[in-house]
Order: sequence, then C-alpha cells, then structure tokens
Amino acid sequence: MDRKYRVCKQAEDYYRRGDYFCSEAIVRSIRDEFNMDVSDDVIAMASGFPVGMGGSGCTCGALAGGIMALGLFFGRREPGDPRVNHTMALAKELHDHFTSQHKSTCCRVLTRGMKLGSPVHMEQCISITGEIAEKTTELIERELLKNTFI
Repeated sequence: MDRKYRVCKQAEDYYRRGDYFCSEAIVRSIRDEFNMDVSDDVIAMASGFPVGMGGSGCTCGALAGGIMALGLFFGRREPGDPRVNHTMALAKELHDHFTSQHKSTCCRVLTRGMKLGSPVHMEQCISITGEIAEKTTELIERELLKNTFI
C-alpha cells in the first residue's frame, strides 16, 4: 500500500470513527505517516477548522487541514524566511485542486441541503477528507523529492 493511500484511509477512518474531524484527521494522519517529531498540539491547532471554520460554514476544514500540513513541512520558522512564498504556492495549488473538484471551498455550499451529521453529509465529508489527505501527501512527497523548499 503506498503512502498516499495509507494517509487517505487513515484520515477517513479517524473521521468515520468519530476520533477526529476533517482538519484534525488530516494533520494527525500526515504527521504520523511521516513520523514528524511534532506534539499533539498541532492536532489541537486544527480543532477550530471543522464544519467550515468552527461551524460557520466557511472554508472547508479538510482544505484548512491540508494547508496546515503543508505548513508543517515547508513553512517558515524564522522572521523574513522566504520559504513562506513556496508554502503559499503549495497552498494555492491545493486550493486550486479542491476548487477544480468541488467548484467551491465553502462548507455551506458543499453541504447545501444536507443535515449536519446525516449519513449523506458524513460520507461526503469523509470522502473529501480522504481526497485532501491524499492530495496533500502527494504534494509533500513531490516537494521532498525535489529537496528544495525555496
């Protein structure tokens, strides 16, 4: 089983079991798969993003979680570090992938007509969580192979 598939399935399983919501599941799955020496605080940081930014219905939490994971790998760690530009380009690439697949990043648009927590809502969000976990992993692997982050 390849890494992208493992991360996808792990993130979906975390969400399906109710262990984590979308953003948390993505950050946890990627952190664990890549054996990152990062505390569980990073998962806690992702806890405000589910259901479109804390239930407000705005940006999809899965997208936010994927962007957070990209930042863990490629974000700047010191003031003025130009790595931020590369990280922003990766975030845009993930965003553009998302909009090409779903036409909107807005949770309330993506879930229009669905009851929160209903089977159809859950399956859609679990699927999007897996998709974005997989795409984020693909971007991380590609960039690690390049071994240049600026």
